[in-house]
Amino acid sequence: MSKFVYVITGGSGGMGKATAELVGKYGTVLLADVSEERLIQTKEELEAKGLSDIHYQTVDITSKENLASLAAKTAELGTLKGLVHTAGLSPTMADSKRITEVNLVGTGLVLDAFLPLATEKTAVVCVSSMSGYMAPRQGPYIDVLKNPLADNTIDAMENFAQGNPGAAYSLSKLGVQLIVEDQAWTWGQKGARLNSLSPGTINTPMGRQEAAQQAEMQKMLDITPLQREGEASEIATAIEFLLSDAASYITGIDLRVDGGTIANIGQMKQG
Repeated sequence: MSKFVYVITGGSGGMGKATAELVGKYGTVLLADVSEERLIQTKEELEAKGLSDIHYQTVDITSKENLASLAAKTAELGTLKGLVHTAGLSPTMADSKRITEVNLVGTGLVLDAFLPLATEKTAVVCVSSMSGYMAPRQGPYIDVLKNPLADNTIDAMENFAQGNPGAAYSLSKLGVQLIVEDQAWTWGQKGARLNSLSPGTINTPMGRQEAAQQAEMQKMLDITPLQREGEASEIATAIEFLLSDAASYITGIDLRVDGGTIANIGQMKQG
């Protein structure tokens, strides 16, 4: 019998690692990330926690060739049970064009590469962000966001982001949510499920980097009903649920795991 395989992009990051620790109980884990050094370290950490079937591959998610190779390795290892797409860049990590390329186009490329492997056992979770709720869900950019693999996507989005990494980030993360809604039907034709998940302010290395460089992050925390940061493990348990058979009738949605931040912003706007 073919083994179940869980592929995690951004697999050496805080959320990726926490997710691997949970889903590694159910099958083979294939970690993908840009840094081989960090992947090796993550594999060793997971093995020290008792997980034995951990594989890794260095991948740039903006490279079709890299993703084709990752999909091929997945097929060699077994049946695609879970695809967790956490890889992405936050506003302090790159310029607006690169953020669009990685977060938006990269998501389109990952889904395109793995759709052929989808079966009725497959579930996908793409990590978005509560920042995706900061961009209006109407505007001339909506059609661009839904079609991340169009030839002119990066230049078209640059017209809207205007060189602002924060704007590019919010728009790209809204794009992740829209792509999931748009492609739920296509994946559903194979019996597979496709959802997104939007973390709030999370205590990960990436989250700490943003908090150190952006005063806005503290403001977000101040208006969060639960009055604290989330932990990577709290994102991982939500991802574990969405991948599981317990979520067998859930597809095409975005699950906010943000301590109530977005709900409270909505209340403040009405108040």
